[in-house]
Amino acid sequence: MIYSRSAAGPDAVCVEYLDGGALSFMTAAAADRLSALAAAAIVVPATTRTVRQFNRIRLPGRPWRYAVTTNGGNILDNGRPDRHWRTGLDAEVRASGATLSQVNAELCSRISDSFVQRFRVADHLFPYLVVDPAALPPEFLPEWDAWCRPRGWSASRQGRKIYTMPVAVCKSRAVTEVRRRLTDSGELAPNARLVAAGDGALDAAMLRSADAAIRPLHGELEELAWTHPNLTVTGASGIGASEEILDWFEKFRQLPAGRSPARIGSTRSALRRTSTSGAPSRKR
Repeated sequence: MIYSRSAAGPDAVCVEYLDGGALSFMTAAAADRLSALAAAAIVVPATTRTVRQFNRIRLPGRPWRYAVTTNGGNILDNGRPDRHWRTGLDAEVRASGATLSQVNAELCSRISDSFVQRFRVADHLFPYLVVDPAALPPEFLPEWDAWCRPRGWSASRQGRKIYTMPVAVCKSRAVTEVRRRLTDSGELAPNARLVAAGDGALDAAMLRSADAAIRPLHGELEELAWTHPNLTVTGASGIGASEEILDWFEKFRQLPAGRSPARIGSTRSALRRTSTSGAPSRKR
Protein backbone atom coordinates (compact mmCIF):
# COMPACT_ATOMS: atom_id res chain seq x y z
CA MET A 1 0.00 0.00 0.00
CA ILE A 2 2.86 2.43 0.66
CA TYR A 3 5.83 3.39 -1.49
CA SER A 4 8.94 5.54 -1.37
CA ARG A 5 9.08 9.08 -2.68
CA SER A 6 10.90 7.92 -5.83
CA ALA A 7 8.04 5.54 -6.66
CA ALA A 8 5.26 8.02 -5.87
CA GLY A 9 3.36 9.92 -8.53
CA PRO A 10 2.44 13.62 -8.50
CA ASP A 11 -0.86 13.01 -6.68
CA ALA A 12 0.68 10.97 -3.86
CA VAL A 13 -0.03 11.78 -0.22
CA CYS A 14 2.51 11.25 2.55
CA VAL A 15 1.52 8.67 5.17
CA GLU A 16 4.84 8.33 7.03
CA TYR A 17 7.37 10.81 8.36
CA LEU A 18 10.76 10.06 9.88
CA ASP A 19 12.76 12.74 11.71
CA GLY A 20 10.52 15.36 10.18
CA GLY A 21 11.02 14.18 6.61
CA ALA A 22 8.41 12.63 4.32
CA LEU A 23 9.22 8.93 3.91
CA SER A 24 6.32 6.88 2.51
CA PHE A 25 3.41 7.65 0.22
CA MET A 26 0.10 6.41 -1.17
CA THR A 27 -1.77 7.68 -4.19
CA ALA A 28 -4.70 9.91 -3.31
CA ALA A 29 -7.05 7.39 -4.92
CA ALA A 30 -5.61 4.50 -2.88
CA ALA A 31 -5.96 6.53 0.32
CA ASP A 32 -9.63 7.22 -0.43
CA ARG A 33 -10.31 3.57 -1.29
CA LEU A 34 -8.61 2.26 1.85
CA SER A 35 -10.68 4.63 3.99
CA ALA A 36 -13.88 3.42 2.32
CA LEU A 37 -12.89 -0.23 2.70
CA ALA A 38 -12.09 0.18 6.39
CA ALA A 39 -15.52 1.72 6.95
CA ALA A 40 -17.27 -1.28 5.37
CA ALA A 41 -15.13 -4.27 6.42
CA ILE A 42 -12.69 -5.35 9.11
CA VAL A 43 -9.22 -4.47 7.86
CA VAL A 44 -6.16 -5.84 9.68
CA PRO A 45 -2.82 -4.34 8.61
CA ALA A 46 -0.12 -7.03 8.56
CA THR A 47 3.54 -6.11 8.21
CA THR A 48 7.09 -7.22 8.91
CA ARG A 49 7.78 -3.79 10.38
CA THR A 50 8.46 -3.50 14.09
CA VAL A 51 5.85 -2.00 16.39
CA ARG A 52 7.68 1.33 16.38
CA GLN A 53 8.06 1.36 12.60
CA PHE A 54 4.39 0.52 12.09
CA ASN A 55 3.27 3.26 14.48
CA ARG A 56 5.02 5.85 12.33
CA ILE A 57 2.54 5.17 9.52
CA ARG A 58 -0.73 7.07 9.39
CA LEU A 59 -2.72 4.81 7.11
CA PRO A 60 -6.16 6.08 6.07
CA GLY A 61 -8.88 4.18 7.92
CA ARG A 62 -7.28 4.37 11.36
CA PRO A 63 -7.66 3.65 14.20
CA TRP A 64 -7.27 -0.12 13.82
CA ARG A 65 -8.68 -2.46 16.47
CA TYR A 66 -6.09 -5.06 15.49
CA ALA A 67 -2.83 -4.97 13.56
CA VAL A 68 -0.13 -7.59 13.03
CA THR A 69 3.49 -6.42 13.17
CA THR A 70 6.96 -7.95 13.30
CA ASN A 71 5.87 -10.61 10.77
CA GLY A 72 3.31 -11.97 13.23
CA GLY A 73 5.53 -11.66 16.27
CA ASN A 74 3.24 -9.01 17.73
CA ILE A 75 -0.51 -8.51 17.66
CA LEU A 76 -1.53 -4.95 18.44
CA ASP A 77 -4.87 -4.60 20.22
CA ASN A 78 -5.96 -0.96 20.17
CA GLY A 79 -2.35 0.00 19.52
CA ARG A 80 -0.79 -2.05 22.33
CA PRO A 81 1.20 -5.28 21.89
CA ASP A 82 -0.67 -8.29 23.27
CA ARG A 83 1.63 -9.74 25.95
CA HIS A 84 -0.08 -13.12 26.10
CA TRP A 85 0.45 -13.69 22.37
CA ARG A 86 4.08 -12.62 22.49
CA THR A 87 4.91 -14.66 25.61
CA GLY A 88 3.58 -17.84 24.03
CA LEU A 89 5.40 -17.16 20.78
CA ASP A 90 8.71 -16.49 22.50
CA ALA A 91 8.43 -19.78 24.35
CA GLU A 92 7.74 -21.62 21.10
CA VAL A 93 10.74 -20.03 19.37
CA ARG A 94 13.03 -21.02 22.24
CA ALA A 95 11.78 -24.60 22.09
CA SER A 96 11.91 -25.04 18.33
CA GLY A 97 15.60 -24.61 17.54
CA ALA A 98 18.46 -22.15 17.76
CA THR A 99 18.12 -19.13 20.01
CA LEU A 100 18.20 -15.56 18.76
CA SER A 101 21.66 -15.12 20.31
CA GLN A 102 22.98 -18.18 18.49
CA VAL A 103 21.52 -17.01 15.18
CA ASN A 104 22.92 -13.50 15.64
CA ALA A 105 26.38 -14.85 16.42
CA GLU A 106 26.43 -17.13 13.38
CA LEU A 107 25.08 -14.40 11.12
CA CYS A 108 27.70 -11.92 12.29
CA SER A 109 30.42 -14.43 11.45
CA ARG A 110 29.19 -14.59 7.83
CA ILE A 111 28.76 -10.92 6.95
CA SER A 112 31.05 -7.98 6.24
CA ASP A 113 30.87 -4.27 5.56
CA SER A 114 31.56 -5.01 1.91
CA PHE A 115 27.87 -5.81 1.34
CA VAL A 116 26.00 -5.17 4.63
CA GLN A 117 25.01 -1.58 5.38
CA ARG A 118 23.00 -2.19 8.56
CA PHE A 119 22.35 -5.03 11.02
CA ARG A 120 19.17 -4.77 13.11
CA VAL A 121 17.16 -6.95 15.49
CA ALA A 122 13.39 -6.47 15.20
CA ASP A 123 11.56 -6.28 18.54
CA HIS A 124 14.00 -8.74 20.18
CA LEU A 125 12.64 -11.43 17.86
CA PHE A 126 14.64 -11.76 14.62
CA PRO A 127 17.58 -10.10 12.84
CA TYR A 128 17.55 -8.46 9.44
CA LEU A 129 20.22 -6.97 7.23
CA VAL A 130 20.11 -3.98 4.92
CA VAL A 131 22.42 -4.89 2.06
CA ASP A 132 23.89 -3.46 -1.12
CA PRO A 133 22.30 -5.74 -3.73
CA ALA A 134 25.08 -5.12 -6.25
CA ALA A 135 27.73 -6.24 -3.75
CA LEU A 136 25.80 -9.15 -2.22
CA PRO A 137 27.66 -12.43 -2.88
CA PRO A 138 25.31 -14.73 -4.85
CA GLU A 139 26.03 -17.65 -2.54
CA PHE A 140 25.31 -15.79 0.70
CA LEU A 141 21.52 -16.14 0.89
CA PRO A 142 21.20 -19.81 -0.15
CA GLU A 143 24.07 -20.82 2.15
CA TRP A 144 22.66 -18.83 5.07
CA ASP A 145 19.17 -20.26 4.52
CA ALA A 146 20.64 -23.79 4.40
CA TRP A 147 22.24 -23.21 7.82
CA CYS A 148 19.01 -21.83 9.25
CA ARG A 149 16.50 -24.45 8.07
CA PRO A 150 17.52 -27.40 10.27
CA ARG A 151 17.68 -25.05 13.26
CA GLY A 152 14.10 -23.81 13.07
CA TRP A 153 14.77 -20.60 11.14
CA SER A 154 14.73 -19.46 7.51
CA ALA A 155 16.19 -16.63 5.45
CA SER A 156 14.63 -14.59 2.66
CA ARG A 157 15.31 -11.38 0.83
CA GLN A 158 12.90 -8.56 0.10
CA GLY A 159 14.49 -5.72 -1.82
CA ARG A 160 17.51 -4.49 0.12
CA LYS A 161 16.58 -6.41 3.28
CA ILE A 162 17.47 -9.97 4.21
CA TYR A 163 15.29 -11.36 7.00
CA THR A 164 16.26 -14.27 9.24
CA MET A 165 13.00 -15.53 10.68
CA PRO A 166 12.01 -18.18 13.25
CA VAL A 167 9.73 -20.70 11.58
CA ALA A 168 7.22 -20.20 14.42
CA VAL A 169 6.87 -16.50 13.53
CA CYS A 170 4.39 -16.12 10.67
CA LYS A 171 1.80 -13.52 9.69
CA SER A 172 -0.77 -16.20 8.86
CA ARG A 173 -0.75 -17.54 12.43
CA ALA A 174 -1.28 -14.07 13.89
CA VAL A 175 -4.05 -13.28 11.40
CA THR A 176 -5.74 -16.58 12.30
CA GLU A 177 -5.61 -15.61 15.97
CA VAL A 178 -7.10 -12.18 15.25
CA ARG A 179 -9.88 -13.85 13.25
CA ARG A 180 -10.59 -16.20 16.17
CA ARG A 181 -10.88 -13.30 18.58
CA LEU A 182 -13.19 -11.36 16.29
CA THR A 183 -15.38 -14.43 15.79
CA ASP A 184 -15.49 -15.22 19.51
CA SER A 185 -16.51 -11.64 20.29
CA GLY A 186 -19.27 -11.69 17.68
CA GLU A 187 -17.69 -8.89 15.65
CA LEU A 188 -17.14 -11.29 12.77
CA ALA A 189 -19.46 -13.99 11.44
CA PRO A 190 -18.02 -17.53 11.64
CA ASN A 191 -18.35 -17.92 7.87
CA ALA A 192 -16.80 -14.53 7.04
CA ARG A 193 -14.33 -14.71 4.16
CA LEU A 194 -10.70 -13.71 4.51
CA VAL A 195 -8.83 -12.03 1.67
CA ALA A 196 -5.18 -11.01 1.79
CA ALA A 197 -2.54 -9.16 -0.18
CA GLY A 198 1.26 -9.29 -0.04
CA ASP A 199 4.36 -9.17 -2.20
CA GLY A 200 7.18 -10.89 -0.31
CA ALA A 201 8.18 -14.46 0.50
CA LEU A 202 7.24 -13.81 4.12
CA ASP A 203 3.65 -13.19 2.92
CA ALA A 204 3.30 -16.53 1.11
CA ALA A 205 1.78 -18.52 3.99
CA MET A 206 -0.74 -15.75 4.70
CA LEU A 207 -1.78 -15.59 1.05
CA ARG A 208 -2.05 -19.36 0.82
CA SER A 209 -4.27 -19.61 3.91
CA ALA A 210 -6.74 -16.92 2.78
CA ASP A 211 -10.01 -17.67 0.99
CA ALA A 212 -8.67 -15.51 -1.83
CA ALA A 213 -5.45 -13.57 -2.25
CA ILE A 214 -3.84 -11.03 -4.52
CA ARG A 215 -0.28 -9.91 -5.10
CA PRO A 216 1.21 -7.16 -7.27
CA LEU A 217 3.13 -7.63 -10.48
CA HIS A 218 6.38 -6.81 -8.68
CA GLY A 219 8.30 -7.80 -5.57
CA GLU A 220 9.90 -10.98 -4.34
CA LEU A 221 6.94 -13.26 -5.08
CA GLU A 222 6.89 -12.04 -8.67
CA GLU A 223 10.62 -12.72 -8.96
CA LEU A 224 10.02 -16.22 -7.59
CA ALA A 225 7.07 -16.77 -9.97
CA TRP A 226 5.07 -17.84 -6.90
CA THR A 227 1.43 -18.73 -7.25
CA HIS A 228 -1.40 -20.68 -5.65
CA PRO A 229 -4.89 -21.72 -6.84
CA ASN A 230 -6.53 -18.94 -4.77
CA LEU A 231 -4.22 -16.21 -6.11
CA THR A 232 -4.77 -13.30 -8.48
CA VAL A 233 -1.93 -11.11 -9.80
CA THR A 234 -2.48 -7.46 -10.64
CA GLY A 235 -2.07 -6.16 -14.14
CA ALA A 236 -0.17 -3.10 -12.87
CA SER A 237 3.15 -2.94 -11.05
CA GLY A 238 4.52 -0.30 -8.73
CA ILE A 239 2.34 2.18 -6.90
CA GLY A 240 -0.49 1.68 -9.43
CA ALA A 241 -0.92 -1.88 -8.15
CA SER A 242 -2.11 -0.56 -4.78
CA GLU A 243 -5.22 0.98 -6.34
CA GLU A 244 -5.91 -2.22 -8.26
CA ILE A 245 -5.57 -4.32 -5.11
CA LEU A 246 -8.03 -2.10 -3.21
CA ASP A 247 -10.50 -2.23 -6.10
CA TRP A 248 -10.22 -6.02 -6.02
CA PHE A 249 -10.87 -6.07 -2.26
CA GLU A 250 -13.99 -3.95 -2.67
CA LYS A 251 -15.36 -6.02 -5.55
CA PHE A 252 -14.71 -9.21 -3.60
CA ARG A 253 -16.52 -7.75 -0.58
CA GLN A 254 -19.60 -7.23 -2.73
CA LEU A 255 -19.61 -10.76 -4.17
CA PRO A 256 -22.22 -13.24 -2.91
CA ALA A 257 -20.75 -16.04 -0.78
CA GLY A 258 -19.30 -18.82 -2.88
CA ARG A 259 -18.44 -16.66 -5.89
CA SER A 260 -14.82 -16.71 -7.03
CA PRO A 261 -13.03 -13.37 -7.40
CA ALA A 262 -10.26 -14.83 -9.58
CA ARG A 263 -10.99 -12.61 -12.57
CA ILE A 264 -12.56 -9.54 -11.01
CA GLY A 265 -12.01 -6.31 -12.92
CA SER A 266 -8.71 -5.82 -14.69
CA THR A 267 -6.69 -8.25 -12.60
CA ARG A 268 -5.44 -11.36 -14.29
CA SER A 269 -5.43 -14.88 -12.91
CA ALA A 270 -2.08 -16.17 -11.72
CA LEU A 271 -2.94 -19.71 -12.77
CA ARG A 272 -0.75 -19.22 -15.80
CA ARG A 273 2.10 -20.18 -13.47
CA THR A 274 2.98 -23.79 -12.85
CA SER A 275 4.30 -23.74 -9.26
CA THR A 276 1.66 -24.34 -6.59
CA SER A 277 3.97 -25.35 -3.76
CA GLY A 278 3.31 -24.12 -0.26
CA ALA A 279 6.64 -22.30 0.06
CA PRO A 280 8.21 -20.04 -2.54
CA SER A 281 10.72 -21.83 -4.74
CA ARG A 282 14.15 -20.20 -4.83
CA LYS A 283 15.50 -19.42 -8.27
CA ARG A 284 18.47 -17.28 -7.31
